[in-house]
Amino acid sequence: MKTVIKRMKRRTPVFFMKVRNTGLVIGAAGAAVLASPVVLPAILIKIAGYAAVAGGVMGAVSQAAVTNEKK
Repeated sequence: MKTVIKRMKRRTPVFFMKVRNTGLVIGAAGAAVLASPVVLPAILIKIAGYAAVAGGVMGAVSQAAVTNEKK
């Protein structure tokens, strides 16, 4: 578990920073649709749920990518 925490704290490559940010936007959009007080069609709610999960996974996995720096 310590290695995972160390890996999450290390520098992330630029490409994966963009993937992480995109995942956060997708996840936030899905969460916003899920939390809306308006009655929406069931298919839209289902898609929003998948988007929220996919965005969270994108963010977590891309944060785990690290640069291979020489010491």
